[in-house]
Amino acid sequence: MVGIVVVSHSREIAVGTTRLAAQMAGPDVAIQGAGGTADGGLGTDAALVSSAIEAADRGDGVVVLGDLGSAILTVRAVLEAAGGNGHVRLLDAPLVEGAVAAAVTASAGLGIDDVARAAEEARAIPKL
Repeated sequence: MVGIVVVSHSREIAVGTTRLAAQMAGPDVAIQGAGGTADGGLGTDAALVSSAIEAADRGDGVVVLGDLGSAILTVRAVLEAAGGNGHVRLLDAPLVEGAVAAAVTASAGLGIDDVARAAEEARAIPKL
């Protein structure tokens, strides 16, 4: 099953987003958060991101969603250092809606292409 990682500058945002997505998807989807710095401050931490990716990886790939610019830069640096092979994908998707859409799609047993597409298409869903 495809795993999901939520990267945020805030630990609380990462935890809340992963909890919401997990509630929608059920217990079978590996959803990990990497929020804040190692000392609990605001920011991003490459080691936390790397650990979250490793924890979410069950062999079918991992999609990663980030909140703001430097979170994206941190994820890119982690993937570059790991010699990315497409097994882990950084998505251009809204954080909360994308995480929920990815989680629900992953829970249906669909592959990484479908999970990524669902997350990225979540930006087009109107709220009103």
